Amino acid sequence: MTQTTRPDVADLFIIGGGINGCGIARDAAGRGLSVVLAEQGDLAQATSSASTKLFHGGLRYLEYFEFRLVREALEERETLLVAMPHIAWPMRFVLPYHPDIRFEGDTPIGRTLGRLMPWMKGRRPAWLIRLGLFLYDTLGGRKILPPTRTLDLTRDPAGKPLQSRFRHAYEYSDCWVEDSRLVSLNARDAPQRGATVLTRTRVTQASRAGALWEIITEGPDGIRTHHAHALVNASGPWVEDVIRNVVHINSTEGVRLVRGSHIVTRKLYDHDRCYFLQGSDGRIIFAIPYEQDFTLIGTTDKDHKGAAKDAVCTDEERDYLLKFASQYFARPVTLKDVVWTYSGVRPLYNDGAKSATAATRDYVLSLDGNGAPLLNVFGGKITTYRRLAESALEKLHPFFPQAKGAWTARVPLPGGDFPHDGVAALTRRLKDRFPFLTDYWAGRLIRAYGSEAETLLGKATSAADLGRDFGATLTEAEVRWLMAREFARAAADVVWRRTKLGLRMSKEQVATLDAFMAEAANHGAISPAAE
Repeated sequence: MTQTTRPDVADLFIIGGGINGCGIARDAAGRGLSVVLAEQGDLAQATSSASTKLFHGGLRYLEYFEFRLVREALEERETLLVAMPHIAWPMRFVLPYHPDIRFEGDTPIGRTLGRLMPWMKGRRPAWLIRLGLFLYDTLGGRKILPPTRTLDLTRDPAGKPLQSRFRHAYEYSDCWVEDSRLVSLNARDAPQRGATVLTRTRVTQASRAGALWEIITEGPDGIRTHHAHALVNASGPWVEDVIRNVVHINSTEGVRLVRGSHIVTRKLYDHDRCYFLQGSDGRIIFAIPYEQDFTLIGTTDKDHKGAAKDAVCTDEERDYLLKFASQYFARPVTLKDVVWTYSGVRPLYNDGAKSATAATRDYVLSLDGNGAPLLNVFGGKITTYRRLAESALEKLHPFFPQAKGAWTARVPLPGGDFPHDGVAALTRRLKDRFPFLTDYWAGRLIRAYGSEAETLLGKATSAADLGRDFGATLTEAEVRWLMAREFARAAADVVWRRTKLGLRMSKEQVATLDAFMAEAANHGAISPAAE
């Protein structure tokens, strides 16, 4: 494809500031392409901040024989751990076993065993679980993460919070990730490689104009017109709406909106391992240590009707998760334990599956090359976002032969340029240099900013040197950093996405922060206080 070089024409215009859009923007910019990304709200404002926060292969996807998806995700776990050791880390998962554990009825493996072993009546035999874990250990070429082992819950500390009927368990490896920070760090890295990122900027219309796309946006700078050689629709739950109502193209492809809800409770146990819990209905949920003082429980799978922005954890879903967890924990988990709930909508490719749980989690990239190219991104998992971005650029390569090759594997995100097992050493160094930091404060900064935490704190010799104290260790210096470097504009951007300090701050503190940020933005005073 021959292209004319015009400074006012981007190679790619990307709609959507979730993990897929930001991942593609970073990858494309690093290949030498000019990129503009527009996000209608804040980065990771929808699905990408409402995940279960796991880099995982998807153990239960083996029951659907999705071996390619599981293998790709397992391979990515260690690739990503090396690139972002501050926001992603290994975790051990405890899978308690009991003979009454059953398969969900409509899974391929459930149907197969129903035919071959009808006397099992849907129960999951221990040998099959162990076989699945063996595959999980070996499919992805695991090197960093330890293998599966068997636990005696009558002796292991993991058995203490559980009911006494659970006597045995399997323990395997997966990884945690700070999902919304993953998005903001990809978005931050993309401009460093030449991309333009526009938040709070809605694409109202896009149409082909000769060999180019003409894109109209509405944002803080008013109505603007952009031109690009190719358009990428990575708008998540809005991908179908963009196809029909922004680009105005007839398509038989669409999304199945599946709501995943979570509850956050007071800390339910003292160790640092997660639980993989299997229900009598065949579904699974996780119970995960969260933000040091809490436990995260989720997720549900419900077909979502209505607007994606209106997704909330319903009382029914909350009570379902409470009842599910209470089937395992010795002390029942009740409504009094819940401190927060959240819900997100997964934009799964509509493959016609009977249930929300059975719908594929694999991504689909659909290229419309009838004129200036349009790439629609359906589905995907946060674990495979980098591979999705690579695949997207491969699809677009015939239109951009000048683009460099794949490059993102194991290349650190901002703050991630230290060993994958170096968090403890980095935290000690930060405390040594800034003795006024508490253990919690130092640990939180390293887990958010990694090697850049020292730069954020600058020459401070006391907490007072960091400016206003908004509560829960959030200071003016950190807020200005997030506004200047990570596109934060309102309190919610900071306390629920760039951090989770909303769990610790009062409504009054959040309101004070919101007023400060509005004033700083209005006066253009968003450069970091400490360099």
